[in-house]
Amino acid sequence: MQVLVALIGILLVAIVLRDAFETIILPRRVSARFRVSKIFYRVTWKPWRAAGRRLRSSDWRETYLSTYGPLSLIVLFVLWGGLLITGFAALLWAAGFDVNLSGPGNFYVSGTTFTTLGIGDFTPHTDLARFLTVVEAGTGFGFLAILISYLPVLYQSFSRREIAISMLDEWAGSPPSAGDLLRRAGESGEMVELLPLMARWETWTAELLESHLSYQVLSYFRSQHENQSWVAALTAIMDFSALWQATKDHGKSWQARRVYAIGRHALGDLSQVLRAEPEFDAPDRLSEAEFAALHDAVTAAGIDVEISAFRERLNALRKGYEPYAIALSHELLMELPPWMPLEERHDNWETTAWEGAAPGESLH
Repeated sequence: MQVLVALIGILLVAIVLRDAFETIILPRRVSARFRVSKIFYRVTWKPWRAAGRRLRSSDWRETYLSTYGPLSLIVLFVLWGGLLITGFAALLWAAGFDVNLSGPGNFYVSGTTFTTLGIGDFTPHTDLARFLTVVEAGTGFGFLAILISYLPVLYQSFSRREIAISMLDEWAGSPPSAGDLLRRAGESGEMVELLPLMARWETWTAELLESHLSYQVLSYFRSQHENQSWVAALTAIMDFSALWQATKDHGKSWQARRVYAIGRHALGDLSQVLRAEPEFDAPDRLSEAEFAALHDAVTAAGIDVEISAFRERLNALRKGYEPYAIALSHELLMELPPWMPLEERHDNWETTAWEGAAPGESLH
């Protein structure tokens, strides 16, 4: 019996330490099927998302969904700690820590040792129990230190992501739109700014791919405004890279092709990690009215392109990334941006909680 309990304890401790190592320390995607954190997020996100769908108010829904990421971290840390304490409690019992201890007493000793409280009201009676006590105390100290150091790294990645998303507001509107970005640049006579913009977002997308593969929980962290998200921002940039390429029958599209390549890589890998199966038969995101407005914006920007060739090239490029973007949108309940807004709208910077822009009034 003692041997069986000891094996169960070793297994619990090994599973948790491996999962914590792969989740927090190992800077790469892990494909192992049985992981505590992977099962935890798979089991908890589905009911949380289902409850969020039932909320009619978009403000309430976003507030509710935004709590999942931070709250899931706390619950996961507690789950890891509870499993480690349980595993060491089984080992201490099997090692004969104290002949008078039984049942909940072993969990009490394990808990005080793991958290390094060291109350000292029980004493190990065997050399093996003394050794395990030292091992558990060291494990608990190191585990808590790693968790504390993990949070700043996580929130720094989140902050870098959100800074770029917030800055996209004045470039492409709220939510961001590829057509609006082109229109604004053309009206301002600043078309030359678009290539440096795509270069910056190429770097942003690469950082997004690396950080969200290493720290999956970042995918559930939501932006400050309900009409912003990392999925919408990435999709808008992918839309613009496809739009830029579709206007060129040859040449002057290398920057756009690089953004398209890293963006498709990010969407494909993240949809796989989050188990969001690409939706190849999803309804068309680009309506005829939006396409006509998009073509008008291209013409107004001084780009001469034949409409049928433009449509054909654009549709071919869209097939490469839209199914993955739509899948992530449905999985995370983050709406995709329009290709070209057909009605007048206000950017987030134009309205505040204290003083909103009047209907029909623009601050541009």
